[in-house]
Amino acid sequence: MASYTIEIEEIFDVPRRKVFALFADHHRFGKMIGAPVKRIKDSDQADPNGTGSVRKIGIGPLSLQETVLVFEPDSLIEYTITSLSPIRNHMGRIRFYDTQEGQTRVSYTITFEDIVPFSGKVVSAALEQGLKRGIRRVPELA
Repeated sequence: MASYTIEIEEIFDVPRRKVFALFADHHRFGKMIGAPVKRIKDSDQADPNGTGSVRKIGIGPLSLQETVLVFEPDSLIEYTITSLSPIRNHMGRIRFYDTQEGQTRVSYTITFEDIVPFSGKVVSAALEQGLKRGIRRVPELA
């Protein structure tokens, strides 16, 4: 079983609260990454997308569920896969910062382990490519 880490850093000329709102809203996040995403369980916090909310990504048997573990408005989102998956020990962490120039820096890190030997390389490459492509759309969607 091998461990994998994906690290994506991007800076946007968009206010942090707007960037955070895009990543936090499950449906809008799906539009950003180009995949069907639906919130299937609301958080018991003020924001229905907050801690404890669950989103389904994908369609039918190719879908998975992610649960939000930490939700700090305008600052941090942490989530993990909580359904059957080809990977284990998954953790997604998205941090949002203001830069000195008044921009927003997003630091997105995903860690996981593969279950089937060498499958993690394929999952990691596809996930990183899809996220980078989607994150580039932040300025037009935020």
